[in-house]
Amino acid sequence: MQSEPANTQMMNWNDLRYILAIQRGRNLTAAARLLGVDQTTVARRLAAIQEGLGARLYQRMTDGKLQLTPSGERAALHAERIETEIGALDLALAGADDVVCGTVRLTSVPIIINRILVPTAPILLKRHPKLQLELVADARDLSLTRRETDLALRLGRPKVGGTKVMARRIGALRYEVYAAASCSAREARMLPWVTYDSAMAHLPQARWIAATVARSHKTIAAVHVNDAEGLLEAVTAGLGRSLLPCVIADADARLQKLGGKLRGPVLSRELWLLTHSELRTIGRIEAVVEWIEQIAPQ
Repeated sequence: MQSEPANTQMMNWNDLRYILAIQRGRNLTAAARLLGVDQTTVARRLAAIQEGLGARLYQRMTDGKLQLTPSGERAALHAERIETEIGALDLALAGADDVVCGTVRLTSVPIIINRILVPTAPILLKRHPKLQLELVADARDLSLTRRETDLALRLGRPKVGGTKVMARRIGALRYEVYAAASCSAREARMLPWVTYDSAMAHLPQARWIAATVARSHKTIAAVHVNDAEGLLEAVTAGLGRSLLPCVIADADARLQKLGGKLRGPVLSRELWLLTHSELRTIGRIEAVVEWIEQIAPQ
């Protein structure tokens, strides 16, 4: 007699999406955000998948993060392959239509999303009313090859990306020193320097400030931040002076530029646009790329 089969179920793509979300998000909150559902749905769905398979796919670590088990890792590996195939099918179908419609997901650091892309988005959407634009403000380098984003704007030449990722310089962010407009010239010169926290000490802006403080023996402000948005607001609040991108700070009436002996920007960072080679010729991607090229600071 043949033995009875184990009480398992066949996995489908929707199940695999939840496993991938855990692998990429590392916790229920992040996984729910990636999937566009709530945490309860993620937890319930994962429990049902494990019960149906009769295998444990993830475990909770002491720091609260979720880590895939060996079985979960194998499932995630197959899920990534399926995701790639589905993406290729989407590209094949979308490539046959030149109409600019559908969704384009674009990521960059928060200050570029909030202060450059969002204010100029109406230009793009008025030109292409059937287009949907997802702007993801995230300091992390989201992956194009894993379909976490369609386009990415990065500060500085990217070091990695894979053979399918195309990168080119489209502009630059130029930086100068700013203080709150409410300060007098004398008060501004006496202000301490607002800079980034230790986790962001590698940034060119943070290194420039550190070198300037070391040379001039000036003080560092009591407030440290981990993002350029926080830096700008700290300067506006009068907590100190700092290095800010000119294209953004010059347009903010709450700020004043502090002149010095040097002419021109004290620091410049290249702005690079990353695209997936298989997406580049699709109409909606071309439309967003054209818009970015028009608004990118030079």
